[in-house]
Amino acid sequence: MPARTLPTIPIADVKSRNTAESCYVTIGTKVYDVTDFINDHPGGGDLILEHGGQDVEEIMKDEISHSHSVAAYEILDEHFVGFVATDKALDAVTKSQKPAEIVPLPPSKQGMAELKMNGAANGVPSKQVYATTGLSSEEDLSKETDPASDYQAHKFLDLSRPLFLQIWNGGFSKDFYLEQVHRPRHYKGGDSAPLFGNFLEPLSKTAWWVVPTIWLPPVMYGAWLGFQNLSSAPEAAAYWALGLFLWTLVEYILHRCLFHIDYYLPDNRVGITAHFLLHGIHHYLPMDKYRLVMPPTLFVVLAFPFWKLAHTVFAYNWFAAVTVFSGGIFGYISYDLTHYFLHHRNLPAWYRQLKKYHLRHHFADYQNGFGVTSRFWDWVFNTELEMPPPKVVKAT
Repeated sequence: MPARTLPTIPIADVKSRNTAESCYVTIGTKVYDVTDFINDHPGGGDLILEHGGQDVEEIMKDEISHSHSVAAYEILDEHFVGFVATDKALDAVTKSQKPAEIVPLPPSKQGMAELKMNGAANGVPSKQVYATTGLSSEEDLSKETDPASDYQAHKFLDLSRPLFLQIWNGGFSKDFYLEQVHRPRHYKGGDSAPLFGNFLEPLSKTAWWVVPTIWLPPVMYGAWLGFQNLSSAPEAAAYWALGLFLWTLVEYILHRCLFHIDYYLPDNRVGITAHFLLHGIHHYLPMDKYRLVMPPTLFVVLAFPFWKLAHTVFAYNWFAAVTVFSGGIFGYISYDLTHYFLHHRNLPAWYRQLKKYHLRHHFADYQNGFGVTSRFWDWVFNTELEMPPPKVVKAT
């Protein structure tokens, strides 16, 4: 069977593909159409567009920016569309008697072979992955999952069907559920996998901008009440700052002791389903941008006890309680937006370490690294992420 002849693409055409509607990048003579991956890129789509129409070999190897893993190159290979046709190559094709036979040769495969993390045994290639998640790097979080093969391999959830009833009727043991829900998947095209598959589906999705739109106005009003009615502006500012500081502790406690209650779950479908809806779905589909921030109804349920607590502790002054609570809710808004941006946006240099830290929580060690806006409480409670060498397993 004759080898498939891949197309050659003029260099001018490659350079012009630098928008969200059509984006090409190159490595050497290879051309990749990364348009569909822009919204799924863990570093944010802006970073891809910044290098649209250009050779990305150096930036992908850049240690300061972020040295990309084998998984990143595997994802890139899925978007391979042809070879660069330089002006010199086009001229040769034009003058040739057999232009179809003149195809630029791909670059040497030696570089890719060296990136594959040696360790093959008996001719079977190996890949380094973290035992708890089955992933090797943050790029794996955006590597598309094939629903049929994933379900056949793991017998857990079929991403092409509504997830809620599969969890409820699955009869999964707690141990099996926890093992699978912490092995991240990625739904096709960066969309949301169906959760309910009926009229409840829209209620399960929350865009990031909903959080500040709904909660900033009451927070600002509560802060205004405090500054108007407490004895001085410094006193009001102190109460507000106290609320903001307390939120960082609440964030840590909620994430560690509620969202990751994990092994204290009752081993029944009620506990497993509640865990999945509360936080499990986020670890199962961590790049789902519509199930990343907290739905308003769930936030009200979780916030109400803290409203009562604030008014109990500060019973001597209603305005002090409101001001502390407002500072805390502002902390929550900052947390949810930070969480979203850590997953889906390119961040300033001073924020990138926090992004890497949080994504490690997803692809390497979900039992540590509970701070999202800050690592402070992880340091206090000795749950800072440490990165042991990943376990070497045979690739399937």
